Parts: sequence; structure tokens; C-alpha cells
Amino acid sequence: MDYENNKGTLLKETPIQERTEEQSSDQTGQKRIRVYTDERNLTTSYANGCQTTATTEEILLDFGLNHVQLPGQQGGEPRIVFHADKRIIMNYYSAKRLTITLSQIIRRHEQEFGELEFNAKKRRSGPT
Repeated sequence: MDYENNKGTLLKETPIQERTEEQSSDQTGQKRIRVYTDERNLTTSYANGCQTTATTEEILLDFGLNHVQLPGQQGGEPRIVFHADKRIIMNYYSAKRLTITLSQIIRRHEQEFGELEFNAKKRRSGPT
């Protein structure tokens, strides 16, 4: 559902609204809090790679694209270069919530479409 705040800005109620309300109630011990998403400054990026770094306080997630570079005229081995272009820094509580949410989404996807196979050779359906 869409709502307008007191300044007339269109806000969207997220599909995980009920779960978010339950979590906020569980965590604060207080009444439920309705969460709205303001998407005015939302940008979209694609990433096929992620690198992580952890400190005692936070987790850093660098997202970007893996590019395969083939050897040039000099020969050599092909290599993969990771071009990081987005960094998300999270505290451990937010990271744990993200982990649980992603695990649930992946589990539902695999129940419907089958297990996600990391080994590309095992994913092939035609002759190898």
C-alpha cells in the first residue's frame, strides 16, 4: 500500500511490514511500530560479487562486478578483477537480520525451483 506523510510525500509500506512490526515489538518490548519506506533517493545497482571485511564493531560489504580478463598478446593466465563500486557498512545486529532474511528468501526459492548449485559444470543441462 502507498501512503502520504504529513508533507505529501508518497511512502510505500514494505511487503515485510508485519514481520518488521513483530520484530520491533519483540526488540523494544513496546507497541508495534509501523515502518514506511521512502524511495525518493533509491538507486539500483547490479553486483555479481561481494567482498567482506569485519571489525569488532561493524561488517563492511563491498559490492561490484567480477570481470574476467583474458591474457593479452604477452600470454599469461586469465584473471578475474573485482571492481567494487558500493560499500555497505552494517552493525552486527543488522547483519544478522539480513542473514536471516536472505536465508529465508533463498530457502523459498530453492523449494520452488530446486537447489542452487555453485558448481557451474553441475548446472549444465546440455552436453558438456
